Amino acid sequence: MRWATYFAVLASVLSVGLALGVSMPLVSFRLEGWGYGSFAIGVMASMPAIGVLLGAKISSHLAARLGTANLMRLCLWAGALSIGLLALLPSYPVWLVLRLMIGVILTLVFILGESWINQLVLEEWRGRLVALYGSSYALSQLAGPLLLGVLGTDHDYGFWVGVGLLIAAPFLLLGRSGAPTSEACSVTFSDLLGFCRGLPAIAWAVSLFAAFEAMILTLLPVYCLRQGFTTDIALAMVSTVVVGDALLQLPIGALADRLSRRTLFTGCAVILLISSLAIPLLIDTLLIWPLWVLFGASAGGLFTLSLILIGERYRDDALVRANAHIAQLWGIGCLIGPLAAGAGSQWISGHALPLLMAAGAFGLVILLSRQGAFGAVAEPV
Repeated sequence: MRWATYFAVLASVLSVGLALGVSMPLVSFRLEGWGYGSFAIGVMASMPAIGVLLGAKISSHLAARLGTANLMRLCLWAGALSIGLLALLPSYPVWLVLRLMIGVILTLVFILGESWINQLVLEEWRGRLVALYGSSYALSQLAGPLLLGVLGTDHDYGFWVGVGLLIAAPFLLLGRSGAPTSEACSVTFSDLLGFCRGLPAIAWAVSLFAAFEAMILTLLPVYCLRQGFTTDIALAMVSTVVVGDALLQLPIGALADRLSRRTLFTGCAVILLISSLAIPLLIDTLLIWPLWVLFGASAGGLFTLSLILIGERYRDDALVRANAHIAQLWGIGCLIGPLAAGAGSQWISGHALPLLMAAGAFGLVILLSRQGAFGAVAEPV
């Protein structure tokens, strides 16, 4: 196994997580300060989701034309430019376009990076090494809000830190090999429907986690502010959710190498359901802090297990296309989640965010109780 390449690809993807973690909450705080409501902030949070859908459609074609490593480098530099323009052009309509661009560009990085990692790892280590990727990415997002808390939200430092990270990251990929090959073809929604029919549990889990992540970085800080917490406490709560995601991914990955993944999926879905329902009840107590940990760990576990199953089933172009479908589902979840939570928070209930996650988790539990949740392929034990 090419360990140096694995860690180089891992580090380049982690730079994206840190850049997003330090810049995206700053966008929401700025919009809140400008007087925009929850729905407007939710619309802003959903714009990268449209970009995700566009990026997923062209991923295989561009990877075949330019090569995986070259395309990743170009996308990282383009992401740096887009985040820099957020600082230079503080306008709601302009930011909508820039968030769309960021969605397209960084989707390509995630599709290619996750495909590259899954192609590299040995089967007997797949659960642990994919979980290490998930855990490390979560930690990079954790560091983002913490770093933003240090830098402050009154200036544009968070944006410029993100720019610096994405400028430096491409140099880590110079001379690296072992990337999956790809064919020059588009990934259509018809293909996506076939993927969802074949692996419905993975499709639902990825969409749910995408909604979770989009809302955690954009709407959760606002949710906490409106529950009466200070900006520092709100950022600490966001970070605590990500800590839960990060800390338990490695144990989940190790268990995935030994136990039924269906059982682990069901366990994560049930914990996510219970923790989501408990948030409005415990938000004003000290119990909210360990509850944030469980909330993040259970949601992150669903995504880690999804990547493990994808990696064991596919190789090369099929692997890139499968990850493109994951990105499409991610885009759908990122689009629907913030819009629904933003609208619900403004017009229905201030606790719409956790209640929406509870509804999604409940649907996944029902799906997992049925035959064929993981398709016709025999499930690993």
